[in-house]
Amino acid sequence: MTNTRHTRLKNLGEVEQSVMDYIWAHGPSTAESCREALAATRPMKDSTIRTVLRRLEEKGFLNHEIQGRTFIYRASDARQTVAVRAVKGIIDRFCGGSAEQLVLGMVDNAVLDRRQLERLARQIAESERKIAAKTADGNTLRNKED
Repeated sequence: MTNTRHTRLKNLGEVEQSVMDYIWAHGPSTAESCREALAATRPMKDSTIRTVLRRLEEKGFLNHEIQGRTFIYRASDARQTVAVRAVKGIIDRFCGGSAEQLVLGMVDNAVLDRRQLERLARQIAESERKIAAKTADGNTLRNKED
């Protein structure tokens, strides 16, 4: 049985972030494995970790399946996907939907330096080349089928 409820993702608290970091790093986990793994830095009672996991599920970060009587929690989305959605929310709320405005603000406030911008430009160019190559390959396959 799998619970796959999709809700709008909300902000993570500090403890929630620690739990998500663990699940993203280690994959599907039980409440007990999360609690044990975090015990050295964040000791929690069994009821506390279960509450945190339930809240993360309500917020849309986790879903669970049941194996026997045990809930197995897994991340609803990859860390990078969640990060992209969070940044998109910031762009929409604070930059009028303009990613350029966000990047320019990061440059103006010395969050990004010239080397980082050059590396981003190279990565963008490489991504564009890969997309163009895939598109060309797709067109070649279609032409062969015609």
